[in-house]
Amino acid sequence: MAMQSADIEALIKAALPDAKVAIEDLAGDGDHYAATVVSESFRGISRVKQHQIVYAALRGRMGGELHALALQTSAPE
Repeated sequence: MAMQSADIEALIKAALPDAKVAIEDLAGDGDHYAATVVSESFRGISRVKQHQIVYAALRGRMGGELHALALQTSAPE
């Protein structure tokens, strides 16, 4: 079962309440998304750790309900 972009955004915002989140459905199939996540929580930590935080927010849905998620993460400028 595919995920809706609003569900992805809600999960990320639940874990990172200050985050600005933009989700794009890359293939129109509800399985392949790109997400841009900007959060103060990311300041001073590696890009790998930032991505791990976002994946953890998705609570195990990667590889199941959500097939692919291209991530861009950063702290606010």
